[in-house]
Amino acid sequence: MRNNSRAVSPRSTLDSVDKALTLLMMLRGSGEVRVVDVSRELGVAPSTAHRLLSTLVVRGFAEQDRVSRSYRAGRVLIELGLSAVGDLDIRREARRYLLRLAAEVGETVHLLVLEGFGVRFIDGVESSHLIRVASRIGVLLPAHTTSGGKLLLAYASEQRREALLSGRLKRITRDTLVQPDTLTDELDDIKRLGYAMNRGESDEGLRAIAVGVRGGTGDVVAAVAIAVPVARGSARRLREFLGPLHRYADVIGRSI
Repeated sequence: MRNNSRAVSPRSTLDSVDKALTLLMMLRGSGEVRVVDVSRELGVAPSTAHRLLSTLVVRGFAEQDRVSRSYRAGRVLIELGLSAVGDLDIRREARRYLLRLAAEVGETVHLLVLEGFGVRFIDGVESSHLIRVASRIGVLLPAHTTSGGKLLLAYASEQRREALLSGRLKRITRDTLVQPDTLTDELDDIKRLGYAMNRGESDEGLRAIAVGVRGGTGDVVAAVAIAVPVARGSARRLREFLGPLHRYADVIGRSI
C-alpha cells in the first residue's frame, strides 16, 4: 500500500526552525518589525512572513501593536530573556506597582534595565488616554536616547560610561545627544538631581521622566519612567510626577 502523504524532509524542517529562530532574534534585537522586514530578512514571501509572525503571537513570543500593526517581542520571549540575565524577578515584583502608578498619574509607565549599551523596556502599562504613548515592552533602544537609559548610565560604573562615550553615539532624532561632552554633563546633572528627562531624544512626539530603583545593595538596578505625548509633556508637568515616581520606585526597590 502506497502512502500518498507528502513527507517533510529533515532539511526542510531545519530550514523552518532556522527561520523561526532568526525571527525571534529579530524581535529580541530590533524592538519592532514589520511583515515586509521579516520577508526581506528571511527571504520568504510576505504571506509566509505573516504566518510565522501570527504563530509567534499565538504562542506568546510576539505581540502586534494595535496602532502601527508592527510586531514586537511578546511576554514569553521577554521572560525567557529576563530569566537568563536575572531581571525576571524585578519585573514580577514591580508589576503591581506599575499598574498603581499608571492609574495614579494617568500616563504610560515603563520599567527599564540596561542591556549592553542599550536599555530594554522590560514591562509597561499604557495610559487610558485616546492620545497616549504606546507600550514599548521588549524594545531595546540606545541608552543615551531615553530618560530611563540616561538615568541608568548616570549611575553606571565609570568604565561602562567611558566605553559608551568612546564609541559613536547613534542619533535617532534631531534632539538626540550625540556629543560626548554634552552627554557627560547631562549624566552628571542627572546623578546630582536624581532624575532624568527625555526631551524628544528617542521620539520627537514624546517626553518622559525617570527615576532609579535601588536594589538591596543600594545600587540602581532599574529605572521607572513616565512617558507622555509632547502636547502634555512640559518640563513643569513632568516634574510634577517626581513624587509618585520616587514613591513607587522606593517600594519596588524594597520588594526585590
